[in-house]
Amino acid sequence: MAADWDDYQEEAAALFRSMGLDAVTNVTIQGVRTTHDVDVVVKSHHAGFGVTWLVECKHWKSAVSKLHVLALREIVSDAGADRGILLCEAGFQSGAIEAAKLTNVLVTSLENVRLTAGSDLASMRLRELFDRVESCRQMYWDISKSERIAKGLRAEVGEWGYSGARSIEICVELLTRAFRGSYPFGPESLQALIEFGKDHQFHSVQDVIATILPIVEELEARLKAAAV
Repeated sequence: MAADWDDYQEEAAALFRSMGLDAVTNVTIQGVRTTHDVDVVVKSHHAGFGVTWLVECKHWKSAVSKLHVLALREIVSDAGADRGILLCEAGFQSGAIEAAKLTNVLVTSLENVRLTAGSDLASMRLRELFDRVESCRQMYWDISKSERIAKGLRAEVGEWGYSGARSIEICVELLTRAFRGSYPFGPESLQALIEFGKDHQFHSVQDVIATILPIVEELEARLKAAAV
């Protein structure tokens, strides 16, 4: 484990990089109301859609309090980031854990992230994918029907071809089932049955992500091209 705070945040950044993400330490970011000094900024990019996590590293000997969770929530909101992650090896007070529940702030330790990197990152990826699908949904329905046809986002009425609406429906179904965490499961909707077949089974979060990711990336790429 790192000997001091500088080493601790560099160790955190290195761990996120090992997961295939971009991570930079000691970053000053501009928020709506003010600037913020952030220990580690983690980013990933998908066909023009960016995801940003703000990581605060507390290399302390005492547990982190609720106030620090609330402060990070404010920074995440002001900066327009997607997630906040608070790292501390000494743990968190009960109020801090409660304040982070059902929010976009995760309280954990670097050691825990390292030990459970696969499952923790997979769960966060599910939430990010859901956000990306919702963004695509809004963009898709903001485009007129004639433009969706002209831009290859859907086929003509009565014809079979690519359908952004079908892709969105399939992704939402699989993500919803994945959030429940009951594996294995198979497709239920007609669209998903047509896409995967009645005998297809999803056995893990990683399986769902691997299936959904190319669908989302194709939809994002088509939406980006349609906006040109």
